[in-house]
Amino acid sequence: MAGVTIRGVLFDFSSTLFRLEFSDPKFPKDEESARTQRIMLSMTAGPTRPLPVHDDPDWARRDLDQDTHHRMFTEAFRQAGIPDGHVERAYAQVLDPVSWTAYPDAGAALRRLRGAGVPVAVVSNIAWDIRSIFDRAGITDLVAEFVLSYLEGSMKPDEKLFRVACDRLGVDPAEALMIGDSAQADGGAAAVGCAVEIVPAIPTWERPDALLAALAKHGL
Repeated sequence: MAGVTIRGVLFDFSSTLFRLEFSDPKFPKDEESARTQRIMLSMTAGPTRPLPVHDDPDWARRDLDQDTHHRMFTEAFRQAGIPDGHVERAYAQVLDPVSWTAYPDAGAALRRLRGAGVPVAVVSNIAWDIRSIFDRAGITDLVAEFVLSYLEGSMKPDEKLFRVACDRLGVDPAEALMIGDSAQADGGAAAVGCAVEIVPAIPTWERPDALLAALAKHGL
């Protein structure tokens, strides 16, 4: 990709621009609350240990519709040890915009691209509309397109989502950059010719400028 001018940038959502970092005042500040949050983070970032639910064929299509997502995640929460009385509340928190924290440089990265005249698409495996999260952070207007799996009927690393994003931005995939946290899912963009940068899926306070650094590597 040396010497290629990047004319469009695709970003993943979860653990790339935002991270699930919630605190629920209804939960007591005890080990049960901490355990619940750890389980939820592991489930949204990808399973860290096998559970019976991961053998369900619907797990592989969990981000294609809300009903499947709800059923798969609530069952995963139960199997991972979240008490039955907390499961629905835990799931509701995943969908709550308040639960999502933007990485420190997310807004700055999007504003840098806006200033450079480089359009942005968010390409996410997700089962609900995440624009309210961007609205809360005040950065929705910096994103030209939201390409979401449940609306497109396809999940990364399927080439379709990356092609759709590039088409809607009006850029050739060979002149696009995909930034995400998953080499498997987001790395699928390489198959259509995009450059790819992988950032670590770590807490927001531990990753102050990875997005800006990724852009800088490509002259942005």
